[in-house]
Amino acid sequence: MDRERFSGCLIGQCLGDALGFPVEGFPPEACAIYVDNTMRVPAAERHASRPQPFGQYTDDSQLARELLQSYAAHGRFDPVDYARRIAAIFAEERIVGRGLATHRAAQRLNAGVGWEEAGELPPAAGNGSAMRAGPVGLLFHDDRAQLLRIAHDQGRITHRDPRCSAGSVAIASAVAMALEDAPVEVTHWAGRLADDARPHDAGFAEALLRLPEWVALAPDRAVAAIPHRMGEADSPYHWEGISPFVVSSVLWSLYAFLRTPDDYWESICTAIAVGGDVDTTAAMTGAISGARAGLKGLPPDLVLALTDQDTWGYDELVALAHECHARKHR
Repeated sequence: MDRERFSGCLIGQCLGDALGFPVEGFPPEACAIYVDNTMRVPAAERHASRPQPFGQYTDDSQLARELLQSYAAHGRFDPVDYARRIAAIFAEERIVGRGLATHRAAQRLNAGVGWEEAGELPPAAGNGSAMRAGPVGLLFHDDRAQLLRIAHDQGRITHRDPRCSAGSVAIASAVAMALEDAPVEVTHWAGRLADDARPHDAGFAEALLRLPEWVALAPDRAVAAIPHRMGEADSPYHWEGISPFVVSSVLWSLYAFLRTPDDYWESICTAIAVGGDVDTTAAMTGAISGARAGLKGLPPDLVLALTDQDTWGYDELVALAHECHARKHR
């Protein structure tokens, strides 16, 4: 498999994350204006509304990068090493935009709790495990059994709700499918993703099967149709737009990709325009779309601005992706 698909996946995630970060948590109306008046005009980097310059990505991509760094160091997925890296990036205050469940899990890891016991218990069902699952699909796209196992294991380091495992599996599987050269057929995708998620959560799997129905709808109708709470009476996720709840955010990320599977930029615009946890939805969408488009399919003027607090910019990220590609194919 072309190593440019590896770098496309990682850079595509980081860029989506960075584009969503300036309006993370904003209501739908503000995000729609941002997409129309900033993203759809030249020089989007001049209009970032955060203190950081355009290009800063968040914990979504930092933790995906750490997973790839762990693989590069060991040539396999090592949950002990990956858990150590999660703990360290929090302890060293390098994390940007931390999620509460992941933060609490990192605190337990830093206190000496083992990786299998540190994760937040149900009903905590945020998207912290799914947001970093893209590299699993990249690294294990040719071994479905390993992909499913590792997507679950990497996620339960911080999230032990079965819906979180289902979301992690769905994103990893979507990246693996995006690497295939076949045209994207939505019903086929929905069926495969549902099959992969079903062992963890049947309700999530049934929602994935409805993707063809939702993809046929315009975004304003689709966002209203997608389940936001999955029957939770006391859900803490009441954001305007797409919340950090794993079910709605994973479904929206998949919707954004499947609406325009061969247009990275349009998919990212769709991921962000509805508001809410848009750095994460754009990161997940970007990982899938970037894996399909490859590095050459991403906007060259924007990818060069990527940074993590003046470290881990474009060149370093591409080098990491290429190193992982080389390790996999030795």
